[in-house]
Amino acid sequence: MLLLTLNILFVLVAIAMIALILMQRGAGASAGSGFGGGASSTVFGARGSANFLSKATKWLAIAFFAITLFMAWYATHRAVSPEASSDLGVMSQVPAAPSAPGAVAVPQAPAADASVPVAPDAAPAASDTVVPDAPAADTPAAEDAEPAAQTQ
Repeated sequence: MLLLTLNILFVLVAIAMIALILMQRGAGASAGSGFGGGASSTVFGARGSANFLSKATKWLAIAFFAITLFMAWYATHRAVSPEASSDLGVMSQVPAAPSAPGAVAVPQAPAADASVPVAPDAAPAASDTVVPDAPAADTPAAEDAEPAAQTQ
């Protein structure tokens, strides 16, 4: 209930700050006042709105940051560390990290399953493949042989 109230207040303060900041004059607005923008036409009197709007913006900013800091403090103190026995779904199948510092956990490949059929046109196994032996070092290389006769 407290967080809901603070969230609503937080949004209202933020919207009010945005409105007040957009209503204020910029730094270059005083140059335009010499061309017909008199202070007598303002809603806040001859002094202008700068004093009121700047003070209101200051207090809204203080309230905004105070609410932000309180909500952050409240959220960190109410946080509960998850228990190891909680249901993690798919992540519960991930093995635990190694205990030795600097050690790297290497995932193991799944064991071969005999119930999975192999396609008949699959590549032969490594034991079925015949690899020819390399030629012996005392046999002449192909470049030592006589070149073939060239026909013209």
